[in-house]
Amino acid sequence: MHRLVLIRHGESEWNKANLFTGWTDVDLSEKGLQEAAEAGAALKEAGFNFEYAYTSFLKRAIKTLNIVLENMDQLWIPVEKTWRLNEKHYGALQGFNKAEMTEKYGPEKIKMWRRSYDIRPESLADDDERNPALDPRYKNINDPMARPHTEALCDTIARIVPYWENVIRPRVAESNDIIIAAHGNSLRGIIKVLKNISDEDIIGLNLPTGIPYVFEFDDNMQLQKDYFLADEETVKKLMDAVANQGNK
Repeated sequence: MHRLVLIRHGESEWNKANLFTGWTDVDLSEKGLQEAAEAGAALKEAGFNFEYAYTSFLKRAIKTLNIVLENMDQLWIPVEKTWRLNEKHYGALQGFNKAEMTEKYGPEKIKMWRRSYDIRPESLADDDERNPALDPRYKNINDPMARPHTEALCDTIARIVPYWENVIRPRVAESNDIIIAAHGNSLRGIIKVLKNISDEDIIGLNLPTGIPYVFEFDDNMQLQKDYFLADEETVKKLMDAVANQGNK
């Protein structure tokens, strides 16, 4: 059996403030730090022994992974960071309050920008300080997808799927336990592939922060089952909270 654990980073300071975050490098809140520690404890109790880990270029995911591994006494394992696991880029919305933007533009437009599969929020200008091309993490990467001015979910998935197929999936196939600490939308791209979810249905999947999501595969990499390491009522409550973040 091969096991893959996906974990959305713990609550960030901007999650707490209900701001559009995207590629902005925001730290974890106190609650987020606790969520990561609890996730590590749960994974340790469940008997996971990770051989390799993946995360994004953003500190909220990196710190979540480090705290998880520290609580498992597994900080020594190899970790690969990639911009392809970054959150969806929210363009000009980044840094603005979700509820206030809903009041300004209306709930339907905000829902479209947040949840549609192929409609992008308004784009950043080239000279906007939020432009990834001005960030040293991305300016020397020879791929224009590493410097988006805005993204729809389809764009996020387009940069994730090749990395899953060519890098992570082969690693899972030769390992027992692998973990990915990333973001709600980048992880949705992987889940879409694993569970063969349609373009229409994937927009309704809301991942809670800090809850490990486990996928188990047979030796042919056929998915056998998937489950959260938390009770169903807790997971549903947290998912509903994510879905309602745009409400005033």
